[in-house]
Amino acid sequence: MMKFVKDVFGGVVFFGLLASVLPYLTEAAIGSRCAPPIVHPDRDLAGLALLAEPALAATGAGPGRADFDTRWHDGKAELNGYRLTVERYGHPRIGRAVLIYVTEPFSRSKHVKVDDPSKNPADTFDALKLNLVRHFQTGIYDYSTMVSLFTRSSDFVPVKATFTSAEWCGQVYEELNFDGARLAERFFSYFENESSEQTLPAPADGVVEDNLFILLRGLREDFLAPGQKRSVPFLASAFYRRLTHQTLAWSTATIERLSGSEMVRVPAGTFEAWVYVVKPADGREGRFFIEREDPHRVLRWAWVPPPKAATGRPHVLGGTDSGDLTGSSRLQYWKLHDQGDEKYLEALGLQPAVM
Repeated sequence: MMKFVKDVFGGVVFFGLLASVLPYLTEAAIGSRCAPPIVHPDRDLAGLALLAEPALAATGAGPGRADFDTRWHDGKAELNGYRLTVERYGHPRIGRAVLIYVTEPFSRSKHVKVDDPSKNPADTFDALKLNLVRHFQTGIYDYSTMVSLFTRSSDFVPVKATFTSAEWCGQVYEELNFDGARLAERFFSYFENESSEQTLPAPADGVVEDNLFILLRGLREDFLAPGQKRSVPFLASAFYRRLTHQTLAWSTATIERLSGSEMVRVPAGTFEAWVYVVKPADGREGRFFIEREDPHRVLRWAWVPPPKAATGRPHVLGGTDSGDLTGSSRLQYWKLHDQGDEKYLEALGLQPAVM
């Protein structure tokens, strides 16, 4: 297990942090372990993030910071439902996806959600978590996959990513931990010779594919200006690597924001959207349509597979997917587990998975 280096805090910063968070952190330990800390509009919403990440405070103080803290520290999660299409075994498979965004306290040393930040505030920072849940049918059996991505809310740099996939053949689990210039992977599979542990370099400007669902939204500032393009080290998503049986490795990609905007029609409505085009070196092409108005939701994403000539093999396994927004809501979803609470799915444009 890799050792994570802890930041060193002076007494003033430590006790300043403790004083700023104690009034409401006790409340966070009450109720569901899934719940984020309870915050209050008249208190310092950004205190945890600013004090726990002193070296990052300046970079996080750019345009939109006040709006970010007001929206993302309200004690709720943003829930977005999608009509999902996954290419698998030579056919498009229709399913559903949910993108769940929520802030929560995270341990710098343990890389887990903190139950009680007041016990060790120097080791706690504010994270924006993305849970991406996909569910789709392949003939008699179904796939259930989930990505959990934890980023520093100050700059959306990834800290940890986990992936699970379950279908009737078996299960797999992947865990990525980012530690400065290193990336540690642990992979567990029901297939022989797939399970492994390895450490890779982590380029400072590298982009993790799943983080596109955060970065391209411009929650603090635009990822790219209109018409701008850049090349980046790129790590393909665990979902795509799993379905195509590829191992973890950095490659490259170009990310371009088109100069204009487009009107996009999805089940949730018609919206004006920014358009980002992502072209990884593996030959795929992805388009992300980002809502022009606040809160800049992902309205649609769509990946096109690489041409057969680029891979040397047919696309029988598939692995590319697309999603169209069906609805959104901000809720304390961890409290909505009683009979009848299925009604809240209507706002997401979804139905219960099991009737």
